[in-house]
Amino acid sequence: MRPATAEVNIHLRARAHDRDLIDKAAELVGANRSQFMLASAVKEARGVLLDQTTIQADNAAFQRVLDWMDAPATPEEEAGMRRLLTAARG
Repeated sequence: MRPATAEVNIHLRARAHDRDLIDKAAELVGANRSQFMLASAVKEARGVLLDQTTIQADNAAFQRVLDWMDAPATPEEEAGMRRLLTAARG
């Protein structure tokens, strides 16, 4: 499978010592500067967006969620967790 071709350019300016730090880190993980910076930025962006997610529920709905979380996992939920773990491991 070939990696997807990039569709857009992202430009930024940096201080020389920041660029050098990024280059050293990228080299350690076997990536070039662009690959490293994009992967790092995407990871950070996902984290920011996940941290900003708000779920609103009334007391009854919230209690149902708590009860569900306290209950043992069903076979279907266990199978789903196994699928997620397998997908996360790549």
